[in-house]
Amino acid sequence: MLIKGYDLGPLVPGESLLVRPGFWSNYLLAMCSDGECAERPDPEWFGGDGADAEVMSEALFDPERWPVFRVPAGDGPGAVVIYRNLDGDYGTDYLLTHPGRSYAEQIAGWDGDFSGAGLTWHELIRLADSPSPAAEGVQDTDTRFLLLLPLLTDPDLPETASARLVAALTAVGAPQDTASIAAEHLLAHLARRSRHDPTWASPLSGS
Repeated sequence: MLIKGYDLGPLVPGESLLVRPGFWSNYLLAMCSDGECAERPDPEWFGGDGADAEVMSEALFDPERWPVFRVPAGDGPGAVVIYRNLDGDYGTDYLLTHPGRSYAEQIAGWDGDFSGAGLTWHELIRLADSPSPAAEGVQDTDTRFLLLLPLLTDPDLPETASARLVAALTAVGAPQDTASIAAEHLLAHLARRSRHDPTWASPLSGS
């Protein structure tokens, strides 16, 4: 795979990892681990167990293979999530692809904490619910939603946000009795670090 700006990175399609036990705990558990928590986050909240998470982490953080998750959109910009596995500089990069452009634009990153521009709830839902069957990448709307969730920086979430998140978590294998706990922790984290300014231009605008 080739993505401009990642010429030195051994990028590989990562979509096959999404259905393996331990993926979602690796991807989302860190977002449950900050702040005042009544319960300690557990990989089993997302399905699988600690052993599954450990095996998956070896695949996700392999310096020789940087997994890339493509979220193409049928109408407007799409997204790309890249595990940047540089020695001493591990992190997750979030890029947008715009129709008519030959390059992807990095808008955010996760290096132990979130930095960069984010999306409103409406923008996240619009992108998650607009797959492009003609393009390679993730088509399932629940999976797309969870991949994009770390980009959410909207302090004004609708009442339906929790239900949408619980439904997505259970759809990818989270146990019904822990999906609501995981959703509560995730939304609490997002609320604590929300800083979306309505006067900022949306990264989806291409400006």
